[in-house]
Amino acid sequence: MIGILGGMGTQAGLDFCSKLAKLNRGKADQKYPIFLLYNKANIPDRKQNLKRYKNVLSSLIKGCKFLQKNKCNFISIPCNTAHHWYKDLKKKIKIPILNMPEIVCFNIKNNCKTNAKIGLLATDATIATGVYSQYLDKKFNLITPSKNLQIRNV
Repeated sequence: MIGILGGMGTQAGLDFCSKLAKLNRGKADQKYPIFLLYNKANIPDRKQNLKRYKNVLSSLIKGCKFLQKNKCNFISIPCNTAHHWYKDLKKKIKIPILNMPEIVCFNIKNNCKTNAKIGLLATDATIATGVYSQYLDKKFNLITPSKNLQIRNV
């Protein structure tokens, strides 16, 4: 069973579930993946708590332990910024947790040419924490919006 730790924002978790369903559209109901969405909307705001690291980590651990206790085989967290806590979270949870930025960067490495420009449209907090740049090979040029564009559009 797939464990989904949602609530960061709620729409991202619901969108992830919808995409899981669409991947299996047209198949018998019994062919759809079994998943448990824990919409833990009370996780402290990641952007406002980057400096209060343990507040967010503690809440993420509680959410993942809930999914672990409910017999999930692995966990997906459809929130980019939450991956800032990934390494410490992984130490506290016994089942695998997918690392979304690492998976994205793996696909970039396998599908893009060296020196390609890779655009990152993300929240200020996701950009500031470097959750993507830490996994992206220096052979690629990670670009983000200018400060004004970021303020106006994200």
